[in-house]
Amino acid sequence: MTNPYLSPQRVRAALRALELRPTRGMGQNFLVDGEALARIVAAAELSPNDLVVEVGPGLGVLTWELTQRAEHTVAVELDRRLAARLRDEFRSAPLSIVEADVLRVAPAELLAAAQTLQRPYKLIANLPYAITSAVLRHFLEASHAPELSVLLVQWEVAQRITATQGNLSILAHSVQLYAEAELVAQVPASSFIPAPAVASAILRLRRRPAPAVVVDDVDQLFRIIKAGFHQARKQLGNALPSGLAAQGRPVSRAQALAALAAAGVSPQQRAETVSLTQWAEIYRALG
Repeated sequence: MTNPYLSPQRVRAALRALELRPTRGMGQNFLVDGEALARIVAAAELSPNDLVVEVGPGLGVLTWELTQRAEHTVAVELDRRLAARLRDEFRSAPLSIVEADVLRVAPAELLAAAQTLQRPYKLIANLPYAITSAVLRHFLEASHAPELSVLLVQWEVAQRITATQGNLSILAHSVQLYAEAELVAQVPASSFIPAPAVASAILRLRRRPAPAVVVDDVDQLFRIIKAGFHQARKQLGNALPSGLAAQGRPVSRAQALAALAAAGVSPQQRAETVSLTQWAEIYRALG
């Protein structure tokens, strides 16, 4: 059966009926590209036993695919008009709709609200660009994190997340600490109504059995990483102590150089060349 929500005419008619003008702040760009939709569904590796959390279901184009394939889907929608339409359109589907700001509800609460068990689940989402990083942290750092995530995100953000040593960033480390990241495909702006200003990407994240590095305080580790990136074009011998001073946590240049040496990092290197394992060693050396 063909997905009825892929039609551009139907999308425009629904928006008129709801008197909804898509806003950039809400990230309301509705997918109308069947090929991109098929790539998302394939990347999610769905089975009839799957529990899925969908963030930002909008008019239901991806929701329809999920309810055809998964055992149950929990859709989180902030816009009350869209949430009401989804309840009407998917009345008999294996779907729970949570009308909420996803960043204000813990993943475990979402599943509990939908009366589902604390079992493995997948996260599928067409994320508003403005909250991509926040949503990733919200789910990846949760006590009940998704085993697999398939996300539509801004192309440049996907490139940053999947970067390798030499092009690393704070965002790459914050995701790669918890998951293996893979860029599945690019999605052109023309695949959406309205078309965003930039291309998007399908990003797949597989949760690691354990974090890539183990430290006693992840927040403190990332304070060290942020200090190194505080002036990203500077060599770390200068950038790290100045970045820590900017956080109100001054260390001497000698201490910073000793920590870099303990991690096998040259003071002439820049932050984007330092691996997560090396940052963990720098963190431990700084105490």
